Amino acid sequence: MLSGFTDFGGLFDEFRRLEQDLTGFLGRSAWPSEIRSLGRGAYPPLNVGATPEKVDVYLFAAGVDPKSIELTIHRNLLTVSGQRRVEAEQNAEYYRRERFDGEFRRAITLPEDVDPDRVEARYRDGVLQVSVQRREAARPRQISVQ
Repeated sequence: MLSGFTDFGGLFDEFRRLEQDLTGFLGRSAWPSEIRSLGRGAYPPLNVGATPEKVDVYLFAAGVDPKSIELTIHRNLLTVSGQRRVEAEQNAEYYRRERFDGEFRRAITLPEDVDPDRVEARYRDGVLQVSVQRREAARPRQISVQ
C-alpha cells in the first residue's frame, strides 16, 4: 500500500490535481492526450504531394475560420498561420480536452523550382489545399527527334 493514500481513488485524485496544476502553469496539458498526438508546433497536420507540374500542400484544419488563415510564400518557403477558437462551457470541469485551441503557425519548405507567383488556395470541409505551380523551365519537356 502506498503511504499517505488509503485507496487508489485518492491517488488518482492527486494525479488529476497535479495535471490540472501543470496545465494551468503551462497553458496546456503536460502530456500528449494519446499515442497519436501531435507534438508542439505540429498543428495543423499536413500532407505534401508533388507532380511534375505542381506541389500540393494539404493542411487538416477542421473548425478553422478560413478568414483567419494567413498564407505567405517567399521563394520556396510557404508559411501558414491562423487561429482556431473552440467554444468551451465555462462552468464545466473538463477531465480531458484533445482539441487544439489558439494560434498556430507552420512553415513548409517546398522544392526550389516552385513559382511563388502561381499559388492557389482553397478551404473545404476542414482541409486547406495550397497548390503551387512549378516554373515552366523546371518542367520536363518532350523533345521530338527528327
